Amino acid sequence: MTDVAETVPLEEIDLSDPGAFAERVPHEWFRTLRREDPVHFNPEPEGPGFWAVTRYWDIREVHRRWDIYSSEIGGTSLEDLEPDQIEARKSMIDLDPPRHDEIRGLIKSRFAPRAVREWEEQVRAIARKVIDLALPKGEFDFVLEVSSEIPMQVFAEILGIPQEERRYIIELGDHLLGNQDPEFARPPEKPEHRLLPFSSPVALEMFEFGRRLAEERRRNPRNDIITQLAFGGLTQREYDVNFVLLAAAGNETTRHTITHGLLALIENPDQLERLRRDPSLYPAAAEEMLRWATPVHHFRRTTTRETELAGTRIPAGAKVTTWFTSGNRDETVFENPDTFDVGRDPNRHMTFGPGGKHFCLGAHLARLEVRVVFEELLPRLRSVELAGPVKRLRSNFFNGIKQMPVRVEAA
Repeated sequence: MTDVAETVPLEEIDLSDPGAFAERVPHEWFRTLRREDPVHFNPEPEGPGFWAVTRYWDIREVHRRWDIYSSEIGGTSLEDLEPDQIEARKSMIDLDPPRHDEIRGLIKSRFAPRAVREWEEQVRAIARKVIDLALPKGEFDFVLEVSSEIPMQVFAEILGIPQEERRYIIELGDHLLGNQDPEFARPPEKPEHRLLPFSSPVALEMFEFGRRLAEERRRNPRNDIITQLAFGGLTQREYDVNFVLLAAAGNETTRHTITHGLLALIENPDQLERLRRDPSLYPAAAEEMLRWATPVHHFRRTTTRETELAGTRIPAGAKVTTWFTSGNRDETVFENPDTFDVGRDPNRHMTFGPGGKHFCLGAHLARLEVRVVFEELLPRLRSVELAGPVKRLRSNFFNGIKQMPVRVEAA
């Protein structure tokens, strides 16, 4: 499906407004920026403004030059924080080397290709069980019954969260990561919460949950990530914020990709039929779903010194945002980028990042989960259609879908 509007006036673009992403992604904005102002200064109503980087190769340059574009000195979100807030919230994605590499190194072997391949049968078994429970209902919320369940059941096993408590973690994660949405927003920040992730008391609940599990592992170690973190020489603060990162983000992004993937197939029935006819396309289809969904719209960096990018001078200490949503539709990299193509090849999408130190730790696991879910789901369906409006997340950070009612006929 292609957006009707080709470009829009630059003065109409405001990427700081999460409401602009509530109904759909404004791809015409990004098309305009790539063509007319690829390193664009976006003012903020209550902030200093930020530079928006929208072309594929420029985004890649920012992410590979952590010495110039730092994750650590300002954090990775648009929020403007005081130095003590930045320090208190530093998970591994908010760090530069060497500490970033040290913490990532504690668990990266869990997500290596060989380790992930060993999970395929278990992922497949979980997918079959979840789908078996959902399909007989005929009409159901795909997010609630399928796309949030499968990734969280898988990640609960890898992380070490009791399965009976997985929905609690999903709920906490929604409130933390979806905090721009009125449905998930909590009361205004209080002074005692200013050092917490997202300044949210929900983070305290997540901290308490993670600490309880860490204490259990110190008494009875297991073969899971919580055990590795509990014995990894982390400070309490480091343990807390990295547990929140893994527990919340480990489910959220894959969930949204799976949801957007099914929505794209419903809206593009020719591609659904093509995938049915040729099962060898499932790996390519999973990659296209990842490109199409781009579940994280952007990340933020802060310049360590004055620099130049694509002919634009950026001052030291400036907020720089890299818009993966735009990079994944860059016309110079992707042929017909606004077309959903389950056989797209090559597909050098940047959904997991464009390389560099912060390339997504869970990329191989996410690829596996997306592919397996559709390998298990589509052969079981005679038909699938929307049964009501798709309810999107109000956020300029996550490309999320909160609810997607579907009507299915089992094969």
